Amino acid sequence: MTPPDGLEWRVTPGLTDYAAALAEMERRAAAIRDEGAPELVWLLEHPPLFTAGTSANPAELFNPLGFPVHAAGRGGRYTYHGPGQRVGYVLLDLDRRGRDIRRFVHALEGWMIDSLAELGVAARRAPGRIGIWTGAGPDEAKIGAIGVRVRRWVTLHGFSINVAPALDHFGGIVPCGISEFGVTSLEALENRHDMADLDAALGRNLAVFLGRLAAPDKVP
Repeated sequence: MTPPDGLEWRVTPGLTDYAAALAEMERRAAAIRDEGAPELVWLLEHPPLFTAGTSANPAELFNPLGFPVHAAGRGGRYTYHGPGQRVGYVLLDLDRRGRDIRRFVHALEGWMIDSLAELGVAARRAPGRIGIWTGAGPDEAKIGAIGVRVRRWVTLHGFSINVAPALDHFGGIVPCGISEFGVTSLEALENRHDMADLDAALGRNLAVFLGRLAAPDKVP
């Protein structure tokens, strides 16, 4: 795909070491601010690990499988990353897209919801809860997570969407501090779409996401 606005769209195959990805993200964010480097949307997968946000509560980490735990520097609590989960790091310059972090997060949620809708998943926000949700009643579960940081008005980190991860790995934490609901995936929902289909849907909805930053929907 040809991304709009000179933004770089990068898809990295295989599993990317988390510490290396974090270092690359920090370097690129600094280059965006100091050198005018292109903005970046980076899609990748990590080996199994947990990340701790700035609000992480140690009581919510059980980690029976002994996965590495990384301090992420983003907002939020504990999150799992692993094979079969699409992670998207979104590095945008809010100096030129509007200095409104709440609007950015709302637009990011909308991008995930729109992309999942293309794949036949009715996803939504849930009042009072972080993340992207699907299902109802006892079947309600989280399918996507968001955790962002903004430094010198450049965004870092981003989102994750569960395509076909090992859902039992989420049992090592209280995901995002929410214990009342489970997590799900495209695979668990018996949805036939794979990672490439999700990437394509995200690409098709990228311009809409960026447009909402320029001419946003009303943010509640």
